[in-house]
Amino acid sequence: MNTHKALIAALLIPLGATLALAPAASAAPTAPTAATASADATAFSSPEAALGRVAHPLRTTGPRGGLADLRPFGRMVGDARVVGLGEATHSSHEFFTVKHRVLRYLVEEKGFRAFALEAPWSTGLRLDAYLTRGEGDLKQIMDEEFQGSYRFWNNAEYRDLLQWMRAYNVKHPKDPVSFVGDDNGFAGAELYDKVSDYAAEARPELTPKLTELYRGMRPATDADTYVNDYLAKPPAEREELAERTGRAVRLLEQRPGRGADAEAHAWAVQHATAIHQMATLYAFDWDDPRSVPDAMRYRDQVMAENVTWWQRRTGDKIVLAAHNSHVALTTYAPETHPKVQGDFLRERLGRGYLSVGLTFDRGSFNALGQDGGVHRFAVGPAAPGTTEHTLDRVRYRDFVVDLRDAPAPARTWLAEPRTVKNIAATYPWNGDAAKIRLAKTHDVVVHLHRVEAARMLK
Repeated sequence: MNTHKALIAALLIPLGATLALAPAASAAPTAPTAATASADATAFSSPEAALGRVAHPLRTTGPRGGLADLRPFGRMVGDARVVGLGEATHSSHEFFTVKHRVLRYLVEEKGFRAFALEAPWSTGLRLDAYLTRGEGDLKQIMDEEFQGSYRFWNNAEYRDLLQWMRAYNVKHPKDPVSFVGDDNGFAGAELYDKVSDYAAEARPELTPKLTELYRGMRPATDADTYVNDYLAKPPAEREELAERTGRAVRLLEQRPGRGADAEAHAWAVQHATAIHQMATLYAFDWDDPRSVPDAMRYRDQVMAENVTWWQRRTGDKIVLAAHNSHVALTTYAPETHPKVQGDFLRERLGRGYLSVGLTFDRGSFNALGQDGGVHRFAVGPAAPGTTEHTLDRVRYRDFVVDLRDAPAPARTWLAEPRTVKNIAATYPWNGDAAKIRLAKTHDVVVHLHRVEAARMLK
């Protein structure tokens, strides 16, 4: 196996990714027992009817226009400090525009002030500088940052979302919305510069040591080339680099900042930590299938740690965008992905974290084909017995439903494992069909009848 190709695929292949088109074994809804039956269950004996009673229709999936139909969703959010918005594919128009619309609502009505994406920490810093201070050119930043495994973020829908954020910040310069990159697939040159600048100002005695520890690591090429070259290094060399970046973090941590320096010190340590997170991820042996579960667990842990760090450091309430299988409360594929970002976030934040899964019945998406190129794929209606087949029979075309408030017939259905459309960056995915218990996996679901492929810009 080619190591760098294996890793690049893994970074955006979600947990247990598959398209479930065949009925699951024993997939018929189970009727509630006499002990759990109620008047509500009698009146709404099918799960779709029960869900329809508590579902709320969406006026549109587009980001423009009034937001009154999202008020029920606002009540579902409650006091959550981080809201994870998933997606069943990595590149469908409506998933991105729904996230844009929800972001607008949560910023304008619920006081959210950050948007976190499955992208490198350094990418987040660069985009945040543009969004909050107008530094740089958006097209150039997206072209340079959304490469390799992150290419699917370079689309017209996210450009529109980022342009809205910039316009909002121009109008609200003292109360801006920030951008956070929570992933560890790359560590840009900006991180090395910020760490060295801090050391030169506050800890000059560390400069020679940091220079030696980071020797040969600061990127001097585009991100895609850098990652491919890095992964071509022998495993022993990558392990040695991770050991060096760990020492750099420990050096910076030895003398915590005080007074005015405390904030600068905290950010410098976090930037050094982001460098170490990348080096640690790439120190795993990606040619050995036995190491992949540990690597995937580490990656999701890192993403949760970075989101939690930002939320606690800044106080911002955060909209978190990622695949369903990352924002989930429990893994879709325990054998290969033992623990996921949403699980870590629930541990750290309790009910301060809300998991929202986005599902669809039919439509199209972009993904990497078996030839390695990006292609548009389409799928038909979900098969009977699958999660989406039942969701699409709810009385609304597009809707949001709080699974925590589901009536009895729906609770019985939600508690059973059923297959889902869980489409990866590469399609088709050869793994086993993922089965999830929806009530254990997400707090809330947004279901869309149809989606279309996003418009990629490059």
